[in-house]
Amino acid sequence: MSHLSGTAAGPRVAVVLAGCGFLDGAEINEAVISLLALSRAGARVRCFAPDKPQMHVVDHLAGAPVDGATRNVLVESARIVRGAIEPLSALSADDFDALFLPGGFGVAKNLSTFATKGTDGTVEPDLVAVLQAFRAADKPIGAVCISPAVVVLALHEGEVTIGSDAGTAAAIEALGGTHHACPVTEASVDRARKLATAPAFMEDAQLWQVADGIEQAVAATLSMVSA
Repeated sequence: MSHLSGTAAGPRVAVVLAGCGFLDGAEINEAVISLLALSRAGARVRCFAPDKPQMHVVDHLAGAPVDGATRNVLVESARIVRGAIEPLSALSADDFDALFLPGGFGVAKNLSTFATKGTDGTVEPDLVAVLQAFRAADKPIGAVCISPAVVVLALHEGEVTIGSDAGTAAAIEALGGTHHACPVTEASVDRARKLATAPAFMEDAQLWQVADGIEQAVAATLSMVSA
């Protein structure tokens, strides 16, 4: 079983990644900040990603897709967590107390089709099942950056934030969610549905500001375990 170290009695948290690199996978800073905050809180973390090809591969130096290139989301996600990762299909809500989703365009490209189809998009079936299972079990879900929009795309409910982007906020409202404008250094908490979200790099912000918001989202997520 792949795992990251944590306190033996700490909450069990599943983290879902979407690749490696903000333009076509998980936003690496957001993923590391999330994992660091969870580790500092003593959480027992296991990471997951879908075992499938990315939507496309982006050259992050040029900022453009690479024609004909292919990469696997699970293999790329393994770069961030030193290989300690499992297929998303192996994630069972029964094994965890909370779920956390860092951001990056890969969430909207590899975990869903939100990037290309917006409110008409779909979410990776394994992730839909996971999100619905955590919601049905009244277990907290944390999400940052674009991930809150994908959570609402899957669940069609929840008060979340992606910061202040009007277009994405309107999409969240159209999908049945409620958008709460939120500074990047803070988190939005929907305690009724046990959702904790933060803007992260949906805003043009400094790394420390992004970290402040993510750390608040992690703390709020863990505070709602068995609450």
